[in-house]
Amino acid sequence: MALQWLRDTGILRELLPELDATVAFSQEGGRRHKDVWEHTKIVALQAVPRPSVRWAAVLHDIGKVTTRRFVARGRVTFHGHAEEGVQMFHRGPDRRIAFPTHIRERVEMLILHHQRPGQYDGSWTDAAVRRFAREIGPGIRDLLDLSRADVTSRRPGQRRRCLRMISELARRIRELEALDARVPPLPAGLGNALMGAFGLVPGRDVGALRRQLETLCDAGVIESGRAAEYYVAEARARGLVSTSSPA
Repeated sequence: MALQWLRDTGILRELLPELDATVAFSQEGGRRHKDVWEHTKIVALQAVPRPSVRWAAVLHDIGKVTTRRFVARGRVTFHGHAEEGVQMFHRGPDRRIAFPTHIRERVEMLILHHQRPGQYDGSWTDAAVRRFAREIGPGIRDLLDLSRADVTSRRPGQRRRCLRMISELARRIRELEALDARVPPLPAGLGNALMGAFGLVPGRDVGALRRQLETLCDAGVIESGRAAEYYVAEARARGLVSTSSPA
């Protein structure tokens, strides 16, 4: 592939020395398939062909070179490698390559957050999913695609599980966005209008009446998005309230 050709010809050392430094740089006990360079090539090959995602795939792990720490029993940690990778990106590739501003900003975001989708385990609340999507912003699709490409496990079960979790996270984001974008069928202040029209007091009767009106809206029996007076009239005409209207 192109990355290996750049390495074999020596161009990689001149163009992206930060990436060249990952060659034969072990992530775990010297096992070659855990080599950062070999991993990076697979991620780049698996990445969708969008410039921001491809560049992030190539550069997402360069911060591991300076953050590697050996711990007990041959284990290795890379705490803070995403943050370090962003700093290395700005000190090196960003200065040598004329990235368009939107590509530069997107690649920075992807390097910084590339681990986060992989932390999803199905236990996140809707509020947590919303917060995650809001923090990432318009680059969420690129980040999820990068995360999929970053799954390089040779264990089929582990690979399937990781990809399934990322797809589930993407689905929940889409569903919550659709829910949040939905125009409320009933206007604000309707409860007060219903109480005033039918002599009701705050409580479950008002809530029940609103739910009846929402059900009629969802079924297309009455219109959504109208003024409060419309729903008061519909409630009266359909006999939804047994309480007599005030004089």
